[in-house]
Amino acid sequence: MRYFEKLVLAIAYFSKAVAAFGIAGGVALAFINVIARYIFEASLTWAGELTIYLFLWSVFFGAVYCFYKDAHIAVDILLLKVPPKVAKILTLISIAVAFVYVSAIAYYGYEYVKLYIELEERSIDLDIPLWIPYSVVPISFGLSAIILIYKFIKVWQDDNFRIKSEAEEIVEEFAKEIIEKKGKV
Repeated sequence: MRYFEKLVLAIAYFSKAVAAFGIAGGVALAFINVIARYIFEASLTWAGELTIYLFLWSVFFGAVYCFYKDAHIAVDILLLKVPPKVAKILTLISIAVAFVYVSAIAYYGYEYVKLYIELEERSIDLDIPLWIPYSVVPISFGLSAIILIYKFIKVWQDDNFRIKSEAEEIVEEFAKEIIEKKGKV
């Protein structure tokens, strides 16, 4: 489990880095292209397409990181009202359903990428094989599936499983920050 935990942590930080790079790169490229177009009257024809791909990768890898941080939108009102054992079972079911979903998307995304490899389709402005930008789907959903396996195991092994309200999570996070700051002083 220790190696699996390290793998999941590596996936999380890799996803966070790709998402951050995609956002920063896309914004910078769009800004440069606007400057080039309006000040120098010379647009970078490929910049729009690359900006779209950078934002696309950013969104998909941001979603992977959200799986790691449990930051996806969730309706937990029912989980807060039921006993902890029932909440644990419902959470395991929820993770299992999410796993099936992301695994199916990863598989069909992979099949889609294989089709684009066979067709040898290329992008219009960048003239790169289209399977490269489209590979974000099977990669990101595959990584999400790995994180969900980890989450499932973690919840399964947690004998003191309890759903916390968003307010409780915020208070705990704030308390951790205060303790860390006191330790550094």
